[in-house]
Amino acid sequence: MVDTDFSTVIELLNAFPDEQACVEHLERLRWHGNPLSPFDRHSKVYRCANNRYRCKETGKYFNVKTATLFDNSRVKLQKWFLAIWLVTCDKKGISSTQLSKDIGVTQKTAWLMLRRIRSCFSVDDSEGSSH
Repeated sequence: MVDTDFSTVIELLNAFPDEQACVEHLERLRWHGNPLSPFDRHSKVYRCANNRYRCKETGKYFNVKTATLFDNSRVKLQKWFLAIWLVTCDKKGISSTQLSKDIGVTQKTAWLMLRRIRSCFSVDDSEGSSH
């Protein structure tokens, strides 16, 4: 199990060195080893390739990011985790311009990520919300 109380960026990156480590962590948090379909909570779920699952009842495919703030995002989970850490640790808030520089995405992508993070974590949007 990963310790999620990080003091530094290095500790965070060491705990989540790649996409697979991030996926496995989210699966433990979300499903506790028993994947549930976001389409039918009572359906049997089949494990497929590439961290995907299939809901028996609906036939729809999903992954651990489905129906979360990470859904339909091409941004790697490591960058998402880093962004969440930066946003929740910064008392004064962080701008999308600064976040884009810190995690290596465009300002527009950073702005969209900030919207999702702030909405999900109920982070005050009064500071650092500039485009």
